[in-house]
Amino acid sequence: MFFETAAYAQTAAGAAPQTAMGGLMSFMPIILMVVIFYFLLIRPQQKRQKQHAAMIEALKAGDTILTNAGIIGTIHSVDGNVMVVDLGGTKVRMFKGYIADKIDPATLNTVTDTAVKENK
Repeated sequence: MFFETAAYAQTAAGAAPQTAMGGLMSFMPIILMVVIFYFLLIRPQQKRQKQHAAMIEALKAGDTILTNAGIIGTIHSVDGNVMVVDLGGTKVRMFKGYIADKIDPATLNTVTDTAVKENK
């Protein structure tokens, strides 16, 4: 009985009753965090995924690629989701999903030449 009276007295004499706008304002920090996460994390990741999917679909024979394992090779042939990649004397079959990037051969030669000179 005492607790009910004390609680009633606090709400009656304390603050004004909470309105719908006041309830929304209490959730505003959470809503703001969700919006920030969307624009800083989720949206850029979706954009990268779309660009990667477009790059994979555009691959054709003769393109130089980098696999997720760090292996550089040249596409010999493409058949659906499977491609044959020439690794310089060895040909392997792999799924398109394991391709990390398409590489410009001119840039590749410059990078490997620089790495060889630094190791000498």
